[in-house]
Amino acid sequence: MPGKIRVVVVDDSALVRKLLTRMLESDPGIEVVATAPDPYVARDQIKRHDPDVITLDVEMPRMDGLTFLENLMRLRPMPVVMVSSLTHDGAKVTLQALELGAVDFVTKPAQQLSVKLEDYAAEVVSKVKAAARARVSSRETYSGEAREAFRQRVRESLREAGAYEARSTGGRQKVVAIGASTGGTEAIRRVLECLPPNAPPIIISQHIPASFSGPFAERLNGICSLTVREAENGVPLMPGHAYVAPGDYHLRLRRDGARLVCRLDQSATVNRHRPSVDVMFESVAQAAGSESVGVLLTGMGRDGAEGLLQMRKAGASTMVQDEASSTVWGMPGAAVQLGAAEEILGLEAIPARMLALAQGDTARPA
Repeated sequence: MPGKIRVVVVDDSALVRKLLTRMLESDPGIEVVATAPDPYVARDQIKRHDPDVITLDVEMPRMDGLTFLENLMRLRPMPVVMVSSLTHDGAKVTLQALELGAVDFVTKPAQQLSVKLEDYAAEVVSKVKAAARARVSSRETYSGEAREAFRQRVRESLREAGAYEARSTGGRQKVVAIGASTGGTEAIRRVLECLPPNAPPIIISQHIPASFSGPFAERLNGICSLTVREAENGVPLMPGHAYVAPGDYHLRLRRDGARLVCRLDQSATVNRHRPSVDVMFESVAQAAGSESVGVLLTGMGRDGAEGLLQMRKAGASTMVQDEASSTVWGMPGAAVQLGAAEEILGLEAIPARMLALAQGDTARPA
């Protein structure tokens, strides 16, 4: 992007506004053109400065962040990075913000942990830079009629593929592994909420903080026909279930006799992430090999690309989300560069193809 990324920081705390401004402007490619203590001031600053990105506090006086975000995405869609508290309620509200069209989120800076502020600053800078490159739709926020239309189209393709037909108990389903980062909470939701209750077992690694993975799994469980839960150590995979890696834990697949089970650990971060998609995919390649399907969705960086290549070398079916439907085509694009992806598909086409492969369709892409 030519020139500096222009940012407006919106937060009711003067201290947080100052802290975020200092962190963002530590990068020579970013300029904070204005700050605002509430959405009303923010509206005027956005009109005046026409920023590339805004950071938006979830909880503010006069108008809450969700209401402002919904109005903004309807009237003037632009990249938004939410700033959220680490509470359970803060996580639930942030997940709603992502559904309304926010690109990503960061948690509130922990002022008492100054030793970690350098790492926090790096995260804020990288997420704002990714947001500046992200695709923000001016046509829909994937809620209301647009969301229902998407679901109907996907379900029709699933019916055409026979996904809702009863499978014989002797039929062996493959395990599906899904990895994602920026934009991934919504991409995962839009895939899982269309799946039938007889779907194969699914494991998921989404880059997400520890306090957010539980509410994320709860939210998915409430809207999906599948049972969605946080993964637990030693839990065997079951059809009709999806297992989300807890934040700050790697999720690995291990073979325990005839069963495949979840294994969790807090070994070193990989690609600066825990959970890491590479860690999960590489474990799937070893434990399940050709009896698996790897799916890499939208995300910043390269995590998952090498692991997906290992899955493909082990005989697994592999696919990535295409650039047009991705919020950020970093991880899927890196996988394509490595030759890890057998198929590049729009998000709408992924559920039916994923299920077909997991249920035994051996036809390879042309």
